[in-house]
Amino acid sequence: MNQDIHWVLSIDRENLSSGNGGSRNLDQDSDRELLDAYSRAVTNVVENVGPSVVAINIKQRRAASRPGGEGSGSGVIITPDGFVLTNNHVVEHSDSLEVSLTDGRTFPAQIIGTDPATDLAVIRISDGSLPTSELGDSDLLKVGQLVIAIGNPLGFQSTVSAGVVSAVGRSLRSQAGRLIDGVIQTDVALNPGNSGGPLVDSRGRVIGINTAMIYMAQGISFAIPINTARWVVTELVVHGKVRRAYLGVGAQTRPVNRRIQHNLALNTPTVVEVVTVEKNGPAEHSGLERGDCIFALNEIQVATVDDLHRLLSKWPPGTPLEVKLLRSGRVDIFRLTPREG
Repeated sequence: MNQDIHWVLSIDRENLSSGNGGSRNLDQDSDRELLDAYSRAVTNVVENVGPSVVAINIKQRRAASRPGGEGSGSGVIITPDGFVLTNNHVVEHSDSLEVSLTDGRTFPAQIIGTDPATDLAVIRISDGSLPTSELGDSDLLKVGQLVIAIGNPLGFQSTVSAGVVSAVGRSLRSQAGRLIDGVIQTDVALNPGNSGGPLVDSRGRVIGINTAMIYMAQGISFAIPINTARWVVTELVVHGKVRRAYLGVGAQTRPVNRRIQHNLALNTPTVVEVVTVEKNGPAEHSGLERGDCIFALNEIQVATVDDLHRLLSKWPPGTPLEVKLLRSGRVDIFRLTPREG
């Protein structure tokens, strides 16, 4: 009997000395059960997506605003043969790129194509056995939905931050001046170096590419929707650039009086005024002149320069369209064939 008591006491002392009341005997599955649903979602995403998130190291930069000649950003591998999706502003001034994986491998990378209008870029590393991430559907996002950002902020590799979708359908001005539509706003904490990294849903699907945070504001960050990125990636990989139709005009948004608005059945009190006409461009060949006020393309009203950009970004170059405009107080209709720009 004394021997039995001594054995029990020895086991109890061993459990107490571990400092966790015997919990060290729990296996990994039991440990997971101690996590709440939120924690399980985040940890599962990190385990599944983390290996495909890369650090992009810029060895040289020509930009004078970047003294020291180095920079860094993030990216996500989207194909096993090495295509990596990131931000244009991460790689645009680079002379050489090096990509680091979480398993310690490093590769030189080449730029396949960039699109300043959406702040997206595709680079490539050469290897046939790379981890990849699944792409989701950003059109299905709901406000309040859990999202996770993975990146390399301030040089700290594979950093994870989580939050919720604060808003969808935002518009964000790119460095190229064009308006990016459908932007995802989140409260996920981002820092320099997170740019180009994936925004992921709770099932581990990439639904956005983190692109910007607002300085001096807390809890406001933005991501380019993955559905936009799919189209951009296809254009960059197949053609080396994003093909967009252009008219060959410089334009500005101009208000019109209520009488004209009523007579033309305009939904908004503005039109797009042609300020300059490019020599030998599509607009000049079709007869457009400085001072013309465009209010519709193919029966679709355009009230601002951004409206014009939105429509042309989806219009196939080389396909004719009908331009309705005001000239000297009368309505004129021109047939114009945009070129690739």
